[in-house]
Amino acid sequence: MDATDIQHRISELVEKEQSLRDAPAADHPEDRLNQLRRVEEQLDQCWDLLRQRRARLDAGENPDDAAVRPVGEVEGYRQ
Repeated sequence: MDATDIQHRISELVEKEQSLRDAPAADHPEDRLNQLRRVEEQLDQCWDLLRQRRARLDAGENPDDAAVRPVGEVEGYRQ
């Protein structure tokens, strides 16, 4: 997956996140919250992958060597 593909996926996920946030709260709120959490995790993974690719490129390395990290690892980063 190249940077353009990742950015496209991020755009799709942002749209899905917004539609979940705008959905009526009365329709299965627990399911909607679970879906929202999964979308947010996928977004974090995509942003992490994009940052990895950019860092490898800046370091003169092959950006294609970047890999999607597990949710637990990405979500465990300190900010």
